Amino acid sequence: MKTTSIASALVLAWSACGTAALADTGKLVLTGGVSSIDGAAGGGLTPWAVIGSNATEGEIGASAHISRLSTQDYGLTTYGATVGLYDRVELSLARQDFDASPTLALNGIAPFGVAPGEHLRMDIAGVKVRLAGDAILESDSLLPQVSVGLLHKRVQPGSLGSVLDFLGTRRSGTDFYVSATKLFLGQGLLLNATLRNTNANQNGLLGFGTASPGRDSRRWQPELSAALLLRRNLAIGAEYRHKPNNLEALGRAAGLGGALREDSWKDIFVAWAPSKHLSLTLAYVQLGRVVPGITSGRDQSGAYLSAQAAF
Repeated sequence: MKTTSIASALVLAWSACGTAALADTGKLVLTGGVSSIDGAAGGGLTPWAVIGSNATEGEIGASAHISRLSTQDYGLTTYGATVGLYDRVELSLARQDFDASPTLALNGIAPFGVAPGEHLRMDIAGVKVRLAGDAILESDSLLPQVSVGLLHKRVQPGSLGSVLDFLGTRRSGTDFYVSATKLFLGQGLLLNATLRNTNANQNGLLGFGTASPGRDSRRWQPELSAALLLRRNLAIGAEYRHKPNNLEALGRAAGLGGALREDSWKDIFVAWAPSKHLSLTLAYVQLGRVVPGITSGRDQSGAYLSAQAAF
């Protein structure tokens, strides 16, 4: 999907809210989550079962976000929009722009033709449907809110296309997930568990699947989140996202050792809503090793900042 297509789709998403009353009274602050890096509502790293925007039953709402993550060697910018339909269905679009400048070092391993300052771009279209429960209205019940969703991803590798060909990865793929979110309203505690079925490498930025002896098949990966409301508009929390590590075996077979290893992701975050329609999220993110063969094995950790407007 081209940039112009993404922009047009975002405009249409916002315009769709004009066909019904925009959510104005809506959900309690922060209980609709923030926008994840994939565009779905939840935490920064993982989707939750909540439906994005401030819309409740009978309402249509929308949100838009922009996020920036910087680590020792890499940078990731994400932006997108979400439409929430009657607190039952969520539609999302997002684009990721990954600064992959260190990959220039791959030209020293083989004549890949990687351009200086290369960026990987990925477009993500998502759908989420609430199946059961209501995190807010049924907070006094043990039943969590349960949703299922999918995230279809297409990466544009630029001059890194030859690298993806060498790895035997595909340029598009779809993640399927099921999330369960439980809000203990009296205690101000939110817990979420997500299972993601995927074969994405580094969330899809390095393609999907891989050649043998790498792991090409899809697997269920666990993701966990917890958030504590310190005030009605301020929350702290943490997330954990397990990653499939598909490429390491291929790298070892090619004599590269652990140069392609993929580690689990973690973060600690603070989310603040200065108004009902605006939220800001600041996090310390630990991504582990990301293609450690070209970054001297350094762990990639750094700051994540996201701003979201929701109606």
